[in-house]
Amino acid sequence: MGRAKRPLLRSGLRVRRKPRRRNATVKEAALPLRTTPDPGAGANRALARPGKNFHQIGPFEPELGGFLEEATLAYETWGELDASRENAVLVTHALTGDSHCAGGPSDAYKRGGWWHEMVGPGRIIDTDEYFVVCSNVLGGCSGSTGPASVNPATGGRYGMRFPVVTIRDIVRAQKRLLNDLGVRKLKAVIGGSIGGQQALEWAVEYPDFMEKAVAIAATGALGPQGIGMSEIGRRAIMADPLWRGGDYYGEEKGPETGLAIARMAGMMTYQSSTCQWERFDRRPASRPALYDEFGGRFEVESYLHYQGKELTGRFDANSYLYLTRTMDLYDIGNGYGSREEAYGRMEAEVLFVGISSDWLFPAAEVRAAAKKAKDAGADTYYEEIESPNGHDAFLKDWDELRAAIEPFLNG
Repeated sequence: MGRAKRPLLRSGLRVRRKPRRRNATVKEAALPLRTTPDPGAGANRALARPGKNFHQIGPFEPELGGFLEEATLAYETWGELDASRENAVLVTHALTGDSHCAGGPSDAYKRGGWWHEMVGPGRIIDTDEYFVVCSNVLGGCSGSTGPASVNPATGGRYGMRFPVVTIRDIVRAQKRLLNDLGVRKLKAVIGGSIGGQQALEWAVEYPDFMEKAVAIAATGALGPQGIGMSEIGRRAIMADPLWRGGDYYGEEKGPETGLAIARMAGMMTYQSSTCQWERFDRRPASRPALYDEFGGRFEVESYLHYQGKELTGRFDANSYLYLTRTMDLYDIGNGYGSREEAYGRMEAEVLFVGISSDWLFPAAEVRAAAKKAKDAGADTYYEEIESPNGHDAFLKDWDELRAAIEPFLNG
């Protein structure tokens, strides 16, 4: 009797069941021909130059179905790729981030790069030593192909006709960009939150392409509490009558109210109770009101109102829907027999960093993921940042972050 075929994922990928031997040569899972990255794509070489760049990575077929006739990634680079082409570091951004992870304040970026304290000359990720790459994720709205992009097949915006994107899709798109930048191997990939999920997926999907991976405030699967909070945000956007089923582009006004409420809900998951007591207590609001008052306002309410309004000026509501769903759907074991089998593919050294007060990705869950990976044979380490700042600590507690990461990254 012939051997039964392994089931197919919707993308056409074979579900990988057979455990591999440690140190075995591993290749990327077979993609359909038209989406397989071409390591020698010199004719479509991406440029390493200052500022934001845009690179077409070609047709792309997402893992869960759909098809993008032409996908583009916005990216920035710092430093120079050396002769070995193996001194590159990929920095992966969080949910509403972008490719501008480094650089001081400017007209375009009033606050500078979102990880400027970590990336630059003489910093932890030293641009005098490393060639640093950061790209806006597929499905984003800061230059990469996403729901707000024009569908070349119709001439209209994708809107909700854009395919669902997974963390694996994001990573495979980044791999094509790195190929076209001439990168042979990564020194490291590093990111927090959904960026940390990308770092983990890199270590599983391309196990021999990097030396080290750092996943901060992230695990191989978001828990039900995080998924539930994301759904509250998505429903706030979809309930806004100006969302119009995702077809609000070109209209005078879009679902700004829904997106602002989604952001408010999200911000509550990024901070701990201790942090909020210290920062806001029960003080009355000190900022001008953005909404009609109802029995007065507390400072924490005013803070949330301003955070919600700020996001509506720089982020697309449909991208928020798609990327929160991307984060929810991620399970490192998808396509494998188990999460243990996925973790067992890792060949790079992997550092998991938990945050003591994080309740989106609780430190105990991050620690457990590191242990599960180690038990599966991966070379993993765990560090924990003691901070009252919750999930957001990886974007503000610079001294603690450096102390947790530098020995691993540069040791």
